[in-house]
Amino acid sequence: MEAQSLPVNYLPIIFQMLVAIGFVVTTMFVTHKIGPKRQTKDKLTPFESGIEVVGNARTPASIKYFLVAILFVLFDVEVIFMYPWAVNFRDMGKTGMIEMFIFMATLLAGFIYVIKKKALDWD
Repeated sequence: MEAQSLPVNYLPIIFQMLVAIGFVVTTMFVTHKIGPKRQTKDKLTPFESGIEVVGNARTPASIKYFLVAILFVLFDVEVIFMYPWAVNFRDMGKTGMIEMFIFMATLLAGFIYVIKKKALDWD
């Protein structure tokens, strides 16, 4: 027997979303109305991790920072693909092992390329 997807089956999900949105809106409204409203000079100044703001926020940052961040995300996501392989290692047999070696070789080639291009050097 084939399961049918009817619009009425989505009512619990819609109801839960409405309750969650209602909770957020109600909480924000109530805290805004009953919260303290003392504005002092210290509260109105910009605050960044306890350090006083110096200069303009639009100053350009080094591209190395962004490159390292992107490379971290790239290699971090690649590692995530290894977990399902490790869980199903026995079921995959030799084919799974060869595929993982190809995957790891590609990943290693990318890492060697990054090292050769000195993308991770901060000098």
